[in-house]
Parts: sequence; C-alpha cells; structure tokens
Amino acid sequence: MAKYTLPNLPYTYSALEPHIAREIMELHHSKHHQAYVNGANAALEKLEQARKNNFQGVDVRAIERDLSFHLSGHILHSIFWPNMKPSGGGKPGGLLADMINANFGSFDAFKAQFTETAKSVEGIGWAMLVYEPSSDQLLTLNIEKHNMQAAHTTVPLLVLDVWEHAYYLQYKNDRASYINAWWNVVNWDDAEARLRKAKA
Repeated sequence: MAKYTLPNLPYTYSALEPHIAREIMELHHSKHHQAYVNGANAALEKLEQARKNNFQGVDVRAIERDLSFHLSGHILHSIFWPNMKPSGGGKPGGLLADMINANFGSFDAFKAQFTETAKSVEGIGWAMLVYEPSSDQLLTLNIEKHNMQAAHTTVPLLVLDVWEHAYYLQYKNDRASYINAWWNVVNWDDAEARLRKAKA
C-alpha cells in the first residue's frame, strides 16, 4: 500500500516574513499538514484491514469520509506551499495572465474576486483559482473544509488556506489583513506551470 509523506517546503520557515510569520509556517507545516498525512494513511490502513475482514462490522462511510478529508487537506497543502515564495507577488505573465484577462476582464478584477472569495469562506476552508477543462476557463471556488463544494473536474492552480491556523497567531481574527498580505508572497510561476500542465 502506498503511503503519503509530508513534502519539504521549498524555502525556510522564516522565508515569507513579514507577511507570514515563522511560527505560523512551522506549526502549519510540521503539525497541521503532518496530521493530514497521518490521517490519510490511517484511513488507507483501515480500508486495507476492512478488505481482509470482508468489511464485517466496519463503518466504511466513516473511513471514506476520513480519507476524503485528510487526503484533500494533504493535497491542497502540497499545492499551497509552492504557490508561495519569498519576494513573490506582483502580477502573473504568460498564459496565466492571458486567461485571467480573458475570463475575469483584468488582473485587478480577478484579484478583487479572489479576495472576496477568500473573505467569504464560512468558518474554515480555502479560496482557489482553478482550471476547468470542459469549458477551458479559469474559475474561483470557495471550498468548505478541504473537500466540500469542490468541483471535481477542476485543477487547482492557486490555493489560499483560510483556516484560522493559517493566520491566527499573527493576524488574530483579521482574515482580511492576512489575505492582503498573502498577495505579496504569491508564486505566479508555480501557478503558470500548473496551468500549462493542466492544459497539456
């Protein structure tokens, strides 16, 4: 059975300061993300054991729910880390810029929509810029938790974690300030590479 592992960050825990504090990054990566990796692996082990026992006395729905939740958390965090970089921000170029202009009217219009999407997440979740292949367009999505309200054909390009553990130690309950600061560390090159891979 394949196991999931915690990916290394492509920068140090302090590299995104002052926008995202070192303490947040260390806890977020080494504790929260690791917990999703552990949870996904535990769910896979439970399913493997259930198969051996012919699913007798097993709540498969609960295990599948755990797998969906933890695996989605692992995957989204694995995109979130390289979606950021020291001295990031600015505006994208290339194909991503062209599609943002075509689908949202302008970069500023996209940025405003994505910001509002992130601010409007109810409780815990993510804002995402995704590529939707059946219509060949970019969309923003407001994802509850990790795995609810997801559009299943879409490919995440740029994701923003707005669970409180992503910002509370630094920004308290001021999610808007965290979102505004995050724009300074966006890695547009990574989002562009994800778009080109999705379209290929």
